[in-house]
This record gives sequence, C-alpha cells and structure tokens, in this order.
Amino acid sequence: MFSRRLFLKSSAVAMFGVGSAPAWLSRAVYARDVPGQRKKILIAIFQRGAVDGLNVVVPHGERAYYAARPTIAIPRPDGSERAAVDLDGRFGLHPSLKALKPLWDRRQLAIVEAVGSPDPTRSHFDAQDYMESGTPGLKAAYDGWLNRAMKPERQPSPLRAISLSPDLPRTLRGKNEALVIDNLNDFQVKDASMAATFESMYGSTPDQVLNGTGRETFDAIKLVQSIQKRAYTPANGAAYPKGRLGQSLQQIARVIKADAGLEVAFTDVGGWDTHVNEVGAQPHVGQLANLLRDFGDALAAFSQDMGDRMADITVVTMSEFGRTVKENGNRGTDHGHANVMFVLGGDVRGGRVYGEWPGLETEQLYEGRDVNVTTDFRAVLSELVMKQLGNRQVGSVFPGFAAPRYAGILSA
Repeated sequence: MFSRRLFLKSSAVAMFGVGSAPAWLSRAVYARDVPGQRKKILIAIFQRGAVDGLNVVVPHGERAYYAARPTIAIPRPDGSERAAVDLDGRFGLHPSLKALKPLWDRRQLAIVEAVGSPDPTRSHFDAQDYMESGTPGLKAAYDGWLNRAMKPERQPSPLRAISLSPDLPRTLRGKNEALVIDNLNDFQVKDASMAATFESMYGSTPDQVLNGTGRETFDAIKLVQSIQKRAYTPANGAAYPKGRLGQSLQQIARVIKADAGLEVAFTDVGGWDTHVNEVGAQPHVGQLANLLRDFGDALAAFSQDMGDRMADITVVTMSEFGRTVKENGNRGTDHGHANVMFVLGGDVRGGRVYGEWPGLETEQLYEGRDVNVTTDFRAVLSELVMKQLGNRQVGSVFPGFAAPRYAGILSA
C-alpha cells in the first residue's frame, strides 16, 4: 500500500500547514474571487547571503563612503555605464540596476535606507530566521510573519499563499496553508494510476478530515494544472531574465493572471555573501554586478508584464543584514548590520528614499564598523501588512513590536 509521503514525492506536490490536520495536506477549499474584485497581493523577496546595501544604493554624497572603499566603491554619477545612476543628489543605484530607474521616475519604487534588525547577530542562519519569523532575538517562534499576516478566511484558495522555492520557507510556516512550487511546469502527478488510487481512497473514507483534505489536495493539483495548460506570454514586451529570480517572478505572474486567489507569494535568491572580489575590474562587472543585473531586470520585467495589475501588487525585498562599511583585504566586504529594502508597487509613494540616514563617519557607525540601524525592518513590513493585506492586528503578526509611526510608504 502506497504511503501518502510516497505519493507526494511522486507527484511533486508539497502542501504545508501546522493546524490540527496532517501538515502535508491543505484544508483549503478552492474559491474564486468575486468577479470584478481583485485581491491585493504582497510579494516578498529574500536576498540570502547579506547583500551589500552600500553598493546597491550608493551614498555617493558621502565622502566617507569613498574613503572606506578605495577599490570597490561605485563611482559618483557622471552618465557613464560604470557610475552610479543618480536618484536624488545623495543616493544612486548601482549601474547594473539601471532598469529600475524608470520605476523610480514613475514613483512606483521606494527605497528604505539604514533598515534592519535590532538583533546584533552576524550569523546568516540566525539573522534569516529572525527576519522570516518576524521575531528578532526570539528563536522560539515556530511560524513566520507572512503566514501570520493573512487574515482568516472561511474558504481560502489553495493558491492563496505560494512559495517559489524547493522547500517551505520559514516565513510561510504557520496555521495558514501554503503551497510550495519549485517550478510551475514540474508541478504534476507523475503516476496517474497512483493518483487515481489515492483520490478514490480519500473520497470513500468515512474520516471527514481525510475525505475533505484529500479532495482539496487534488483540487489544488487540478487548479495548478489548469494554469499550466494556458500558454503564457509576458505582456507589454516584458522579457524576464533567465536567472532564478526572473523565472520565479514570471511564474508568480502566471498565477496572478489566472485569478486563482493569490494573496501572498515568496521567493528568494542567493549568492550575496561577497567576502571576496565583490566587484570586477570595473564596478559594472563582477559577482555583485551580475547578481544585481538579474535582480533589477527581473523586477522591471515583472512590473512591465503586470501592467495595470501593479495597482493591486506590492513587492518588498529584504536581506538578513548589510555589510561592513570598509572593504576588506580581499576586495570584498564582511558581515555588517543595517541594509536597504526596496518597495515596488502601484500604491507605493515612490521616488523617495525613506529612513533616517545615520552617516558613515567612524563615530556614526555601529560598533565602529557598520551602518547603524535607524529603521526596524518590522516597521516597514507592518505598514505593508496593514495597508496592503488589510490586517490591522499587526501586534499578532509581529509580537512584542509596536511601530512608533509608519513611514507612509504606501498611499492606501
């Protein structure tokens, strides 16, 4: 007799939750949105490895930035392909992020500077865990902030919460069910006879939980397969890059356009731990430049593809911590503290750099080496939870945290 675990492995399906029902089953019953009413959608992107925020959004007005980074600093804006793309006379984008400048100009892109966790850890594992759980310094939290952010629904869609990743991320663990899709095209039942056996078994069982959850699991499979059958061409001439983030965002776009009830989505991209050779012979080439080019082009393509649907979408990016102000002896940077976040969407009051800039002089640095945190990352996410997802119970999403005020990044 086949086990349920074997069936899931064969079918390339993984559904998770931590309610009273088995964790591998979704109890959701698919329910389409009311015609004419589109849900607000929040997409979270995690840059794993601690991206160097100072070379992503360049403080080109800071003398200390260039003094601390004699070989890896991004040159001041001068219109060349190797220089920063000026934003406001003080900050500029890394030249590989030039695709994001039109979004800034249209006020769809906002930047939050000197943002991060109040916990001082420089451990990748702990810092990522704290940021995904939304409880910095507290390891006892079993669920994630993005899962807690979803308000209760009587009949949520099986595609209400999805993660484009190999495994369920910490941020989507919790009582609300989430679907993990490493690749939308691979989400399928590979053994039809086995699937039929299980569907029949769950349909005939007198156990109401197994009967319901089994049926709903197969409903989810059929729903995803119905999306697969629709040919997909990005709209408005959008061209997604071939990297992981671009392909993940394209698949999220497919789910959104299917009107399948998506509310929150998550994906991540690694490789940001630039201890060695962060930049190449020129700032617009090398490890960081290549990662940022894919990152910026993916966000720009997604916005172009979604068109007027961006009015209902907010995208937020984050990384576990920043990097040292000074470059190290290997033309790289080490683990730091504060970082930068991007917020992109139709309701975003963009074209602005948010957050209090602490400065880069030695006496202004955290422990004499890092950018100081002046904005708690939970303050940014709390505003998105409240305004984008309509969940005003932010105290339950970020327990123990009360934002002193919201920055007003969203106009809603």
